[in-house]
Amino acid sequence: MLKKYLLAGMIAGLLFSCNGKQPDAVVIQTDFGEKDGAVSAMKGVAYEVDPALPLFDLTHEIPAYNIWEAAYRLEQTLPYWPAGTVFVSVVDPGVGTERKSIVAKTKSGHYIVTPDNGTLTLVAASQGIEAVREIDETINRREGSERSHTFYGRDVYVFTAARLAAKKISFEQIGAELKPPVVLIPFQQPELAENSISGNIPVLDIQYGNVWTNIPDSFVTKAGIQTGDTIDIQIVFKDSVVCSVRVPFVKSFGDVPEGNSLAYINSLLNLSFAINMGSFAERYGIKSGPGWSVTVRAKL
Repeated sequence: MLKKYLLAGMIAGLLFSCNGKQPDAVVIQTDFGEKDGAVSAMKGVAYEVDPALPLFDLTHEIPAYNIWEAAYRLEQTLPYWPAGTVFVSVVDPGVGTERKSIVAKTKSGHYIVTPDNGTLTLVAASQGIEAVREIDETINRREGSERSHTFYGRDVYVFTAARLAAKKISFEQIGAELKPPVVLIPFQQPELAENSISGNIPVLDIQYGNVWTNIPDSFVTKAGIQTGDTIDIQIVFKDSVVCSVRVPFVKSFGDVPEGNSLAYINSLLNLSFAINMGSFAERYGIKSGPGWSVTVRAKL
């Protein structure tokens, strides 16, 4: 009997896929935390749209109101998901105001449902935005939610995302197309000069206190910096120098004694700074965001 049900399920799955109706994944990011039922309510709305919808969490631990970190976590995660995946990012301090509710299609074929408040800044730079549509709430809003003005994540964003992923609506049915650019947060792009490399500190590796930059390993190579070299680092917040330090450029943490500082290439292939068995951010008073920048020079 069990084999009979398993076979029936496999056949149903194949028919589902062949009919072109297999839903894409929905990946949800918020600053809600998980202390209450907000995230579960969003998933319930998606499940209500289509019980076969694959639902995943990106994170719900974005610091409250921190649009920049939401932008970074999207860029960090999106490339590892297949084209067609629908991301929902709800870090929305302007909820209920005139800020637009949008769905962006990236040039990589992913979709992002979000308020237009800067969340797309880093994905726009790395992946490129192919098209943006403003959500028409007269047709893309959960029925009965019209009197609610403070939970767009549940009532509009995940509802729209679920319908798009389940192929109940097309991208064109979301609403009117908006011409770029979307709202973008200014930040220091990586730059390679004759004797230095500059970039932004978009985020910290929070668990360990490592400091991540947006400077790609290709810039490090082009600057002639090799494993074992010593480099000078200057970190600035807005116009104030916070840290000037000289460290070795190595492959991994254990290449220096415990408690020593180092520079290395992180798992996203960007230049980063750490202390072996310690916190670089804590020792030198470093934080992250669009106002933080770094300049690196090889010791001559």
